[in-house]
Amino acid sequence: MTHANARLNIEGRRRLVERCRTRPIAHVAAEAGVSRACLSKWKNRYDTHGEVGLQDRPSVPRSSPTQIPPDVVERIEQLRRDNKWSARRITLELASQGVRISERTVGRWLARLGINQRRFLDPDGSTNRRPKRIVARYPGHMVHLDVKKVGRIPDGGGWRAHGRGSEQARAAQRAKTGGAKGGYVYLHSAVDGFSRLAYTEPLADEKAATTVAFLSRARAFFAAHGIHRVVRVVTDNGANYRAAIFERSLIPWASRHQRTKPYTPRHNGKVERYQRILAEELLYARQWSSEAERARAIAVWNVHYNYHRPHTAASNRPPVSRLHVGVTNVMASNT
Repeated sequence: MTHANARLNIEGRRRLVERCRTRPIAHVAAEAGVSRACLSKWKNRYDTHGEVGLQDRPSVPRSSPTQIPPDVVERIEQLRRDNKWSARRITLELASQGVRISERTVGRWLARLGINQRRFLDPDGSTNRRPKRIVARYPGHMVHLDVKKVGRIPDGGGWRAHGRGSEQARAAQRAKTGGAKGGYVYLHSAVDGFSRLAYTEPLADEKAATTVAFLSRARAFFAAHGIHRVVRVVTDNGANYRAAIFERSLIPWASRHQRTKPYTPRHNGKVERYQRILAEELLYARQWSSEAERARAIAVWNVHYNYHRPHTAASNRPPVSRLHVGVTNVMASNT
């Protein structure tokens, strides 16, 4: 099959070859817009093989001395299908049998065979491995941290109160795009994965020192609700959470710091969902006249969320209602 940019198809090659019987090859090639060498090649092939010689030939080399033997390829496929081994594991197994082959070559053959991913081994999914759901089993088992950046509201209200073309809206936009201090407010939040008990503070930045100070106040908040020790703290890969000072601050409170996979916010979904509720029910639910007014409302709404608002994870009861249930279950399982 000719490629997309080919000047001549098979019929065109045959017609040019026929013209060459009565005219010079150079003249025919110039009229057709191809090189003399190209037309000579097609004429020689036609004279030798007839119509078959005008077909395109494969570009595969006639010999490949370093190509993997067919029996080794068959062994790679067998190990993959029978044991569901990775390319590295297959490479080590072949090396133990005296077959020297690189891991990269095995990976390419798995892709060429169409079995490089687990779901390709069993199309109906009956034996595919499914990721297990991570569930917090008791209060303090998992605490999720995150920061949400929102625009600071100028005194007198922003664009929601005065419109997008107002002077207040332009001033707020200049503060954000110009890099002026105070253009944004950073909402630091901590959510207990079992009860969904949440604590939020609006702060001026998301630096490591600010995050550590927020964590100390969040620890006091959780301790007041009976959560004195945390097994796992889950965060994203922000610079404030990767700082050494933040890691040291977790030592007396948490057993493990787990960072999510990059660009995968669903791994920290409980606090992400909480921030969405916060935005829908408070931040953008009404107009605010100043940032101080919204900060006071966040503190009040935090009490409403923890003590009064029904939550589906708590059987349509407030998050604080799960704390006593969780502590009772832990005590019963320990005894």
